[in-house]
Amino acid sequence: MNEQNPGRSPTGQARAVTNSRAASPAQPYGERRASILDSRRFAEALAEVSSWPGYAPTALACLPGLAREFGVDAVHYKDERGRFELRSFKALGGAYAVANVLLRRLRDAGLGNAGSDDLLSGHYREQAGEHTVCCATDGNHGRSVAWGARLFGCGCVIFVHETVSQGRRDAIARFGAQVIEVKGNYDDAVRHAAAQAAAQGWTVVSDTSYPGYTDIPSDVMHGYGVMAAEIAAQMPEGRPPTHVFVQAGVGALAAAVCADFWIRWGALRPRFIVIEPLNADCVLRSLEHGEQSVVHGSLDTVMAGLACGEVSDLAWQILREGANAAIAIDDAYALAAMRRFASPVDGDPALVSGETGAAGLGALLAIREHPELASAAGLDAASRVLLLGSEGDTDTAIYRNIVGRDAAEVLAG
Repeated sequence: MNEQNPGRSPTGQARAVTNSRAASPAQPYGERRASILDSRRFAEALAEVSSWPGYAPTALACLPGLAREFGVDAVHYKDERGRFELRSFKALGGAYAVANVLLRRLRDAGLGNAGSDDLLSGHYREQAGEHTVCCATDGNHGRSVAWGARLFGCGCVIFVHETVSQGRRDAIARFGAQVIEVKGNYDDAVRHAAAQAAAQGWTVVSDTSYPGYTDIPSDVMHGYGVMAAEIAAQMPEGRPPTHVFVQAGVGALAAAVCADFWIRWGALRPRFIVIEPLNADCVLRSLEHGEQSVVHGSLDTVMAGLACGEVSDLAWQILREGANAAIAIDDAYALAAMRRFASPVDGDPALVSGETGAAGLGALLAIREHPELASAAGLDAASRVLLLGSEGDTDTAIYRNIVGRDAAEVLAG
């Protein structure tokens, strides 16, 4: 699928739900939510991740051309393509959780003073090597866990479902992980990973929580909060976003950013609009029904990182009142958004955004074509919109096929 008329919007389907149970702006974050995600652990994650070799905040791009086009005051895009060597925000969560898993094991073995710097230096290489972490993935989370396992010195097994691309499998394997295919969809792979971990004595490192499994997903989500802290520092002073378009998947990223901004800005926190594929709209359905709802079937979508049918328990505890709305879009909108980022107008910088990373702009394109979605988004001329570019070209072959150029050509102008 080569680049054709990138400025033209596609014609596709989309639907939206406004959350009737959303907290009012004045409602405080509260102790119940703080028991899941809290400021102290967000700060700990930032201190830890920022100490790793190669850390630097990713860019926050200002897009005045898009702002004029959509009739809003400002559009900003958090570009996670530069996140370590993974081209995805997932580096913040999976690898952080791997480090915490190994440090807990060392402390259980009586090495209470061990820190991640000891793991990085190889001081406890033998002890770390006795442990294996595993997870299910659509691509990016598995790459993060595999990278973290290599960085901190433990074994790693990653389970992928049938539709994960070969490019994403190869990217995981390059970090030394064993990659195993599971028949079925992402949620089938999650269950298989849990069963194999129990049988083999491995540790599951997942951003999906379920009854009896919450500590590690909580670590992952606090790691994601590093991105929220960077955004807060990068936004123009006194002008935080009024609207955040955030990808869902199992909801971990959306919940982490929502929680951080709620804690940080209180009554001035932005309106949160969750974005999903039409075929994997578990958050939308959950908001619609007022309880966690499962999407069955293949969950087929080009937005591979969002092909999830079940909301994480922990994420739902934040999103059931923290999300203001959800919008589900056709793949066509995400593909058009990728091309639009690659061929900007009105002086905006060219951006390399993957299928999942472009979902926020895809939702804006859908809103323009479907006026009935506008009330869910709640945009007006004073809106300051934040789009989360959760991934870049994580599969370079797929990116070139969609955009018609590779990343180097796009960024060369």
